[in-house]
Amino acid sequence: MPDLNLLITLDVLLTEGSVARAAQRLRLSPSAMSRALARLRETTGDPLLVRAGRGLVPTPRALALREQVSRLVQEAQAVLRPAQSLDLGQVTRTFTLRASEEFVENLGPALLARIAQDAPFVRLRFVNKTDNDYALLREGRVDLAIGVVDPGASPEVLTQALFRDRLVGVVRSGHPLSQGEVSAARFAQGQHVYVSRRGLQRGQVDDALQAQGFARDISTIVAGFATAIALARDTDLIASVPERYTAHQREGLYSFALPVAIPTFTVAMLWHPRLDADLAHRWLRGCLREVCGQ
Repeated sequence: MPDLNLLITLDVLLTEGSVARAAQRLRLSPSAMSRALARLRETTGDPLLVRAGRGLVPTPRALALREQVSRLVQEAQAVLRPAQSLDLGQVTRTFTLRASEEFVENLGPALLARIAQDAPFVRLRFVNKTDNDYALLREGRVDLAIGVVDPGASPEVLTQALFRDRLVGVVRSGHPLSQGEVSAARFAQGQHVYVSRRGLQRGQVDDALQAQGFARDISTIVAGFATAIALARDTDLIASVPERYTAHQREGLYSFALPVAIPTFTVAMLWHPRLDADLAHRWLRGCLREVCGQ
């Protein structure tokens, strides 16, 4: 009968793609991990990971197994985890959260403090937003995603609203727009930095300005709000950024309500139904709701 512990080893090896990193994660020596890989190769009849340059790449069989192995390991862990009660003080677990750097910087400190109250051995691992968040949730590589819900979100993913936010304008202290009323005409006359993770050339603000007969000059496009604010701090560029998401980054700058009607938006958390009844995950979702509701 095959050793089922090898499933855990295989899951970590396929996730890390490195014998050294997998050994570190499982707290094994590199030689012990190499022996485990040799046993896995013998058991499956496939090399699984083969050398390419300085690293290792998975074989087609390994790629085919990856999602199935991950699911089996998670289901096994769920079977062995207490279902009715949870001693948070003894929970040793790392949760992976997909969130923007702005979210981590502005709400991370309060979330970490809240978690430390109940569960000192719980660790959070934050990763940046990617284009395949729903696949990451399904595969179990991300436990919780935080962001604006995409209308095309996978129907299998569960969502819950955390807070509403709106776009505001921000300029350096002493910028012409920091004095007097900011009209649509004055706003459009300046030079703007536009935030687009997907490389778009225009957005809702431009549509709203066009409806009033104005067009703004976008001289710079960046991938993140923190970068846009940093540019606005040291130039005459005007940035349009989420108000609550960027509270810390905007300190010392002049913020103002946009002179065009832009709908507010909801920031939510998303997770896979597989984790919905997991007590520790349920507790983590409660911590997020609490922190974001303050």
